[in-house]
Amino acid sequence: MNVNVVEQKFCERFGDKGMLFASPGRINLIGEHTDYNGGFVFPGAIDKGMVAMIKPNGLDVVRAYAVDLDDYVEFGLREEDAPAASWARYIFGVCREIQKRGGQVKGFDTTFSGDVPLGAGMSSSAALESTFANALNDIYELGIDRFELARIGQSTEHNYCGVKCGIMDQFASVFGKAGHLMRLDCRSMEFEYFPFNPEEHGYKLVLLDSVVKHELVGSPYNDRRASCERVAAKLGQEFLRGATMAQLDAIKGEISEEDYKRARYVIGEEQRVLDVCAALERGDYETVGRRMYETHWGMSKDYEVSCEELDFLATLAEECGVTGSRIMGGGFGGCTINLVRAELYEGFLATAKARFAERYGHEPKVYSVVISDGARRIN
Repeated sequence: MNVNVVEQKFCERFGDKGMLFASPGRINLIGEHTDYNGGFVFPGAIDKGMVAMIKPNGLDVVRAYAVDLDDYVEFGLREEDAPAASWARYIFGVCREIQKRGGQVKGFDTTFSGDVPLGAGMSSSAALESTFANALNDIYELGIDRFELARIGQSTEHNYCGVKCGIMDQFASVFGKAGHLMRLDCRSMEFEYFPFNPEEHGYKLVLLDSVVKHELVGSPYNDRRASCERVAAKLGQEFLRGATMAQLDAIKGEISEEDYKRARYVIGEEQRVLDVCAALERGDYETVGRRMYETHWGMSKDYEVSCEELDFLATLAEECGVTGSRIMGGGFGGCTINLVRAELYEGFLATAKARFAERYGHEPKVYSVVISDGARRIN
């Protein structure tokens, strides 16, 4: 995260320094599309994220400059002042959601930049929301607890950005802890830290970015959520969480084939998260890897959120002896997350780059992953 550039641009544009805040993107080792089903997720914050310099300006206007986009926007803080620029709607939405909760937000100046790759499934949007929610909470001494900061980010997505996301991305960005993954129960909001140090067991974690990007806004994501809600309602439950395959099979004739497949994936994924947590406590990374592959093909065949390029990368990983590989994030493009034995790492990356380029005309981007801390003020 380029703190110096953010500071320099702030001084150029606004004439003085403000306070610096940062929030990370995230990976999710396993537990995809389970959060809005009341299930378990298993994310960790990463060493890539957003950094913003912010200073109150004594006006009723927010003046925001997106360094990476070289774009400047001004907007007011009333509902009718919503900016047109999609990136600015995240900041506006955070301000509005804080106001709805009774928090006093006044005008401020800000510049921000990020090194979370956009569209790669590492949740740059949650990093942006968490940065501003945490910063405004700090600057205006609002006393909002960290869970509510995560919910403010989630509500921003729902109400201002058109994505009915679960809570995982914002939770991971706010609560991240270096060297740990977090198992979050999205129904009770209870969570537990699990030490995660694959290097100590002879493994590396690496993301391969297909550089394919499909928008999550609108139907593909929301349609799948609606499928799950229909099946849960048929089972007499609020969420799919806790449903069994036996219960699902009992109503198979009363639901569409598509809804059945969506629910089958989610029920299996809930168990896979618990299996992976138990395996990590034993230091059993081979089981972790097997469950990752199961998740990938469940997302590809049953949930249908993969694409040809991601399936190619997962298949290639298996051929190269990679311990585990799967789509990471909502799908429809982005990255695979790969758990690789250290001795296979360089060979796998070389093969993946060459074979992918041969097939699709460009190499995948490679991102090594370090598990890091969550939203914070930078002194």
